[in-house]
Amino acid sequence: MEVNLVAEGLKFMVLGMGIVFLFLTLMIFAMNVMSKIIHRYFPEPQAAESGKSAPAADKLKKVAAIAAAIHHHNTK
Repeated sequence: MEVNLVAEGLKFMVLGMGIVFLFLTLMIFAMNVMSKIIHRYFPEPQAAESGKSAPAADKLKKVAAIAAAIHHHNTK
């Protein structure tokens, strides 16, 4: 009884790659379904339209933090 090891190896390779491909496809499908469920029942909270002071304040805080970091670095 002679066994062709190359053919057996190719069979196992195709079988393994097929199983991995099917698993990844199933995982992507499941993640898309879960994402749609989450977005439907738990939507993102909308920011209050109290003006544009909040983003400007955030930018000013970032600029102040960057300036403080540069000043701290230069004083070392």
